[in-house]
Amino acid sequence: MADDMGWTDMGSYGGEINTPNLDALAQRGVQFTDFHVSVSCSPTRSMLMSGNDNHVAGLGNMGELLAANQVGQPGYEGHLNERVVSLAEVLREGGYHTYIAGKWHLGKDAGTRPFDRGFERSFSMLVGGASHWDDMLGILPMDDPALYSENGELLDELPADFYSSESYADYLIDAIRENQGDGQPFLAYLAFTAPHDPMHAPEPWLSKYRGAYDEGYESLKTRRWEAAKELGLVPQGAALAEPLPQIRSWDELSDEERAVEARGMEVYAGMIDAVDHHYGRVVDFLKEIGEYDNTVIIFLSDNGANPWYSDQYPGADEPEFRAKFDNGLDNIGKPGSNYSYGIGFASGSGGPLDKFKMTVGEGGIRVPLLIAGPGIKAGQQSDAFAYVWDIMPTILEMAGLEYPAEFGGREIESPRGRSMLGLMDGSRDAIYDAEEFVGGEMMGGKWMRQGAFKAVLAPKPYGAGTWQLFNVVEDPGESKDLAETMPEKLEDLKAAWDDYASEVGVIPAE
Repeated sequence: MADDMGWTDMGSYGGEINTPNLDALAQRGVQFTDFHVSVSCSPTRSMLMSGNDNHVAGLGNMGELLAANQVGQPGYEGHLNERVVSLAEVLREGGYHTYIAGKWHLGKDAGTRPFDRGFERSFSMLVGGASHWDDMLGILPMDDPALYSENGELLDELPADFYSSESYADYLIDAIRENQGDGQPFLAYLAFTAPHDPMHAPEPWLSKYRGAYDEGYESLKTRRWEAAKELGLVPQGAALAEPLPQIRSWDELSDEERAVEARGMEVYAGMIDAVDHHYGRVVDFLKEIGEYDNTVIIFLSDNGANPWYSDQYPGADEPEFRAKFDNGLDNIGKPGSNYSYGIGFASGSGGPLDKFKMTVGEGGIRVPLLIAGPGIKAGQQSDAFAYVWDIMPTILEMAGLEYPAEFGGREIESPRGRSMLGLMDGSRDAIYDAEEFVGGEMMGGKWMRQGAFKAVLAPKPYGAGTWQLFNVVEDPGESKDLAETMPEKLEDLKAAWDDYASEVGVIPAE
């Protein structure tokens, strides 16, 4: 799993960033074009790990952003709760080794860490984001220094040569090697913290994309929109999403502002290139030990690209906190910097899609998904709608395991997800029929799908603040609001959203 990677940030989805290993994964299996997640990190991860809705699993809101009226309420515990069973718990009970390296974000306290939820070996960042170097600097004052754990125990320091993408890949390789040949299968969860800010990359990636983004973010978005159409990922007639008023025109920026913006995107591209490289190292290791052809590989992002600059996080604009960092142009990407590339390039990362992370626009909740391995035909593209809660049921069906009604002496909520295996073996064209409803909620953003249609309420400042209706199969850029021409369809979807909110226990923030 990548962290905060936009829909077109890899080559197979129309991007210019060098991602040969991930592109090879797409060619070897199934590339999904209509796969969805939540608007932000921990809600998505709770659904990935549980096969259930984030409001059921304990992340009805991110723990860092809980409103006073949500604190302590069912489904808003701020960690993966006891109403669900984790993917690692089920697989470990079923005879699998279970390893995680990277971001957890589903609980910081003792009893809620990966080691407590089924992972026998774990090296994890427990918070939402932090420096990619060994200094453990957090991106929020409340999470500084950032918390890391290994096998359930908090770490006081990281290795001096730590760089997140490399170190997590190293750990996972070592974990697999340790039990190699014992006859047990394994779950290996490589949860990259890249390309989540801060924008950090070592050489050669720090310098590799110098000058590549000097034409600006509008140009990038247009190029990727055209590439996505050429690749057949969106219809030829798909309109480009309208630019948001919060995004200043590239031509309006000063030379200094353009240089900083472009540098942020250069480092971001380098981070994704490095993710691809280190993912490729794990693939090479699987080939070396003879397990590559016996391994199902799943790749996705947890949400769309992040529009926030670093000082827009809660408390991050405090002078004392900002004084810890050097965000000068020459230091962006290096240790001691804390820079995020901002709203313009975040919009560009979505290509033909509208908006970005923290919104229910397609650019916030539609992400790449690639699945390849034994029994999966190569070179497929699936345009079927699927949701992140479908991953766990898919894995369990592949493993021949049942989702338990009870675990550890407690009753477990029934999963909401469905297996996608039929989409990959060619026996099914869809797992949700055209009349079924699937939706979500996060921080006041609401969405509900039925077939090609999506009702969406995106709060201001990035959205209209009122319900809108789009055909997101024909119009993934959400450029043509159908609310006035199809009012009955909109009302049906709004009613379905109300039913969903009642069923999973949505508590609006007050």
